[in-house]
Amino acid sequence: MYTGLIIILLPLIIGWLLPFHSPRLLKSVNRLLGNIVYLILFFMGISLAFLDNLGSNLLTIFHTALISMLCILACSLGALWLLEKRSPWQHNHRPQTLPSRWQMALESVKLCATVAAGFLLGLTHASPLRHASTASEYALILMLFLVGIQLRGSGMTLRQVMLNRRGMLVAAVSLMSALAGGALAATLLGLPLKTGLALASGFGWYSLSGILMTEAFGPVMGSAAFFNDLLRELFAIMLIPLLVTRHRCTALGLSGATSMDFTLPILQRAGGMEIVPAAIVHGFIMSLLAPILIALFSA
Repeated sequence: MYTGLIIILLPLIIGWLLPFHSPRLLKSVNRLLGNIVYLILFFMGISLAFLDNLGSNLLTIFHTALISMLCILACSLGALWLLEKRSPWQHNHRPQTLPSRWQMALESVKLCATVAAGFLLGLTHASPLRHASTASEYALILMLFLVGIQLRGSGMTLRQVMLNRRGMLVAAVSLMSALAGGALAATLLGLPLKTGLALASGFGWYSLSGILMTEAFGPVMGSAAFFNDLLRELFAIMLIPLLVTRHRCTALGLSGATSMDFTLPILQRAGGMEIVPAAIVHGFIMSLLAPILIALFSA
């Protein structure tokens, strides 16, 4: 079950161990990272088109996913806003040229449009497209390797990356608020409390939650868990550029388990290298707890 965590950490550490400091090389790494984000999103859309049981029980699936996502998002936003008030995140990152909100929103729309384009292509069910999930895994490994190089080039120590109090604090608030949202969703949907808590425990890791929930509750609830976490991730993609400058805790918390891999380049690009250590610690904790909690609440 934790092989995925090793796959996540290993390329990151290998990249960090390589002593690359050339500004020209690091600039190329940054450019390549941005392109890989779009590539993985495109593969995500293709994989979505191949989801089993998509045609059956669509109303139940999307209703459950939407209510769950809204409850979790509302509770998370409220709790993270309170954290911002009680423990402000002091930082020195100041973009030289602040883009307008419309420009930042357009960047988010472009990311979502990439998913939609992949989904439309996936609907053709062309044989080579069946390997999209495998291709996205390799792209993710490459992305993490490049993030490791980028971290080393920034001059950060391994201690700064792996031990970060802010990342742990945001993870604790994210965890409790997500479970509160799951309990609220269970009440509104008439589901058992454990089912609602299990739905909330994917923390945006849609591939994991979809598989584990399908095994425990069947394909309908498994698909609902998949779309709940997929929608959460898409909302994080849209909101990170809008929130990260003034509300860093909220932007990080909404990223869930993906803050150490998939949304990490987005967080870094919008919030600077200072946010990266906290993002990795936060993502590691959420990724570690997700399978444990889903298994616990599914028992």
